[in-house]
Amino acid sequence: MNCLGGRQLEGLQQQALHTSTPAVAPPCMHQAHRARHHRSRLQPAAALQPSQAGFSQAAAAASKHSRPSVAAAGRSRGRSVVVHAARDFYDTLGVPRTADKKAIKQAYRQKARKFHPDVNKDPGAEDTFKAIGEAYEVLSDDNKRAIYDKFGEAGLKGDAFGGMGGMGGFQSANPMDIFESFFGGGFGGGFGSMGGQDARMRPGENETYELQIDFLDAVFGCKKELEIMHLTGCKTCTSSGVKPGTKPSNCSMCQGTGQLIQAVRTPLGAFQQVTTCNRCEGVGQQFTPCDRCGGDGRERETKRIQLTVPAGIDNGARLRVKGEGNAGRRGAPPGDLIVYIRVKDHAELRREGIDIHSDIEISYVDAILGSLVKVTTVDGPVELKIPPGTQPGTTLLMAKRGVPRLGANNVRGNHNVHVRVSIPKQLSSEERTLIEQLKEQQAKTRVGPFRF
Repeated sequence: MNCLGGRQLEGLQQQALHTSTPAVAPPCMHQAHRARHHRSRLQPAAALQPSQAGFSQAAAAASKHSRPSVAAAGRSRGRSVVVHAARDFYDTLGVPRTADKKAIKQAYRQKARKFHPDVNKDPGAEDTFKAIGEAYEVLSDDNKRAIYDKFGEAGLKGDAFGGMGGMGGFQSANPMDIFESFFGGGFGGGFGSMGGQDARMRPGENETYELQIDFLDAVFGCKKELEIMHLTGCKTCTSSGVKPGTKPSNCSMCQGTGQLIQAVRTPLGAFQQVTTCNRCEGVGQQFTPCDRCGGDGRERETKRIQLTVPAGIDNGARLRVKGEGNAGRRGAPPGDLIVYIRVKDHAELRREGIDIHSDIEISYVDAILGSLVKVTTVDGPVELKIPPGTQPGTTLLMAKRGVPRLGANNVRGNHNVHVRVSIPKQLSSEERTLIEQLKEQQAKTRVGPFRF
């Protein structure tokens, strides 16, 4: 026991927190065994029961540095987890620690408008919006702010480094509720609350369907009957997933929150490791599953629906049919049906935006003298006047014979007719005689060299 002095014992205590490799090799096998024995006993005490001073230092260090790397915390147990570094709520709102309530409120207004998911379509906007709401909820409440200033974010959980469990004394409000208290829900939309409630009321998944339509159906619109397969509410348990005659209860592992949280201390600061409860899968309840749906609250069903395809729709467009996707679990709202449009090619017509293009071939005589030709359009055959002297490669415009603009059917594109002139490689003797006579006639009337 003498070979493990105060300094060496402290070193082992730090190793129990941060590394699995001993810093000092024991001088003998007996002492090495005793050292390992001490280290195994010291680890839970050091990792799970820090002093109040140590906790305050960790929280202060975490807020002092910008955003520590969390890669090591995520790899430590060989499983995929969500790791949150201790956040600086003042930095999130962009206010100093001395800011009063008025400044905090004003900062929240500006940032919430900027990062609202219905306004800001950046991939990270929704997460930022949630973080802004959480920061405002804490800093606008005197009691929560005092706890946060003293102990950091972990102090709001009511169990600093206390191991696994629920959210403790602090439950974040729905960021959208906070926003609507300011702006009255003017942006619409929104997203679910956090924790187990989010898992319980998450909307159903969207279903997809690929619809192939004819060229002219895309131009003028049409109605189609679709047969879709989707998940609908279970009729036996009325979408609850619970076996009839039984009642659900709060999950004994997460205490009904749907999440498990563990605080971890590292050399980089304090971290929170958040995972979905593996017992209730984030629902927050445990129950006897329905025999028909297996506890999912849904069953697969075939359904026919009527779809209106608007005029002017183009290949690759998507139509969203609200509420015709999969039913949500346990009474949550359904998802949507996303219909992908595939437009068949036309034998004679091509489309570019709202304009139509086609090709015609005329004889050299018609190109010289002019004529009337029938042209296939989206409205049917239409006579087109070929002006005398039309050159090969000329494009003739048929105004307002194109595609109606999507959402504005009174506006139509044009039909562009591209002219090709056919010149025969062989002539009959009579044709040749006539052309030679024409050549002689033009030679008499023209001054200078003439080429035919």
